[in-house]
Amino acid sequence: MRNRVKDLRAERAWTQADLAQRVGVSRQAINAIETGKFDPSLPVAFRLARLFDQRIEELFFDDQ
Repeated sequence: MRNRVKDLRAERAWTQADLAQRVGVSRQAINAIETGKFDPSLPVAFRLARLFDQRIEELFFDDQ
């Protein structure tokens, strides 16, 4: 699954650590989500979507 997390984070000039703190996960988790190595749990996906004022479908999408 691909996502727009890195782009949206960069638009706000936040570090991975900044975003991790806002979402309540580790910086390593944010890195893994951004690089596609890890898909977030549904609660984390909802927190990210709310934080970026996006629908989950706008933030995360299938790579096909």
